[in-house]
Amino acid sequence: MSDIKNAAGDICIIGAGIGGLTTGALLTRQGYNVEIFEKEPIVGGRALSLNGNALTFETYNNVLSQFHMNIPFSEPNMETIFDKKMLAGYTLDLGFHTIGGGVGSNLERVLSEFGEPVEMLESKVGLIKNSDFDFPFLSTGDKIKILPRILQLLFSGESTMRKLDDIPMTETINKYGKSKMKLILEIFSRAITTVNNLDRISTGDAFRAQKNLLNGSKPVGYPRHGLQRVSQTLAHIVKRYGGEIHLNHPVDKIIIDNNKIVGVVVGDEEHFFKTVITNIPVQNLFFIADEKHFPTEYVRTLKTLTGTGSLCAYYSLNKIDPQLLGKSFLFIERNAGLAGNDAVGMIDFMAALPESGLAPTSHQLVQAYIICSPDEAQSGKKLDELKNMLDTNLENLMPAFRSHLQWSIYPAVWHLDGVAKTIDNKKPEIQTPIDNLYLVGDCVKSPDIGINCAINSAKTLQAILARE
Repeated sequence: MSDIKNAAGDICIIGAGIGGLTTGALLTRQGYNVEIFEKEPIVGGRALSLNGNALTFETYNNVLSQFHMNIPFSEPNMETIFDKKMLAGYTLDLGFHTIGGGVGSNLERVLSEFGEPVEMLESKVGLIKNSDFDFPFLSTGDKIKILPRILQLLFSGESTMRKLDDIPMTETINKYGKSKMKLILEIFSRAITTVNNLDRISTGDAFRAQKNLLNGSKPVGYPRHGLQRVSQTLAHIVKRYGGEIHLNHPVDKIIIDNNKIVGVVVGDEEHFFKTVITNIPVQNLFFIADEKHFPTEYVRTLKTLTGTGSLCAYYSLNKIDPQLLGKSFLFIERNAGLAGNDAVGMIDFMAALPESGLAPTSHQLVQAYIICSPDEAQSGKKLDELKNMLDTNLENLMPAFRSHLQWSIYPAVWHLDGVAKTIDNKKPEIQTPIDNLYLVGDCVKSPDIGINCAINSAKTLQAILARE
């Protein structure tokens, strides 16, 4: 986007994902000189959108492979979809991402500080039940029954949450889960963490995220015109405050000397910075930073951290029941034969609204996903079962959906969240053992999950740098 200057600067950010861009926006506004280096030709990281008008089969496959994804299923096959230009007029996100909290989310609060809020669609959440559904998930009567628990959650402090960090959700459900409350804990803890195995889910982490959702306007939101609108807005803010973003510029090496940051190597050139912030998956840190500079246990821990997985689905339909438009629905598949036994997923009709801007006139796009482990996302047999679960739940909402289907694409991803937020998978701190080397994004220890985690990490780092 601009000519790279080979002079000492304040801050280098590696990666233009949501965490890197939010960090850049916050720090440029504070007066730091910031340069962001991104290896891809577009910003957004794992939260990017693709223009169906310009997308080719080769480009799509290349992008998917960069982000640990593939397309195991489609109707018709992918060659036909591209040969017949069936994606023309569509915007497709790389994977399934809704934003917890809707218009009242952390994202919107940050963007509003800059006077550049993103137009958000938002929805309450329903529950699919065989051939019927509840919308919203909780009736007024349900809310009255569980109100004391909800208020207890909203007003509990961080010290209480910390005591719950090592308590698995299974134990919490056995202790407190009765009737609808049990179902809420079973479903929402999985949906929040993108993990099916309740034994691995931290009660403290799940409750923190749930607390943030309850503080938002509605449980889930989605930006008009796709996730690209978020990253484009953040990139615009970075440049508005004088920051620089260099696309197609992978960082080859982080230069460290005497436990301090010196700069980075990009191509054949060294660029000197006082501070380096990485927004890449933490498991990949040692591809560009020599592990000899780090404690052995720190290296081992980061290398063994695992992410999350899912099978997504995009359905193009020419007709949708109006009562479904703009709504999001969760579902739970019992005895699914996956890690954690049961599997939770979501089918989203916010994207099907005309104002979403994601589909051509007279067509509507439905997004869906079902949670699985990274290994399951690479197993042909498991993926086939997961696809059937997605299709069955859409059929429960729309019994005749196949007669209105234009095409469907099922992306599998085995690195959805950078690091799974589980008891056995401790996320690293934002501050690394190296002076002036920091981590941001959804891989680090920061409140909430996914996009909100990435944004919170940027806000936390801003506070850390302000104290130094």
